[in-house]
Amino acid sequence: MAMTYQIAAIGDWESVMGFRALGLDTYPVTDVAEAREKVRELAKGDCAVIYLTEQLAQGMEDVLARYKDELRPAIILIPGRQGSLGIGKNNIQRAIERAVGADIL
Repeated sequence: MAMTYQIAAIGDWESVMGFRALGLDTYPVTDVAEAREKVRELAKGDCAVIYLTEQLAQGMEDVLARYKDELRPAIILIPGRQGSLGIGKNNIQRAIERAVGADIL
């Protein structure tokens, strides 16, 4: 039997509840400490992808660094309800540079 993986969204209530309609597991949190604990909990389980708002990611550089090169979970930064901070785009650009050896964007 094939393994089934979870896809989750972590952020403030307004930012993540729309993902529930897409079938993702949503985890509304109120602060960085709560988000940090939820990421660790999901990473220990069967979660393959975690969408995390950029606003929370600002205070979680150590957690992002911990999982950056891991196969699971992939942590994808998304804009929160306050808008984009550009962190997600910068992270993707750096990952492409590491993989390709040049900035192709």
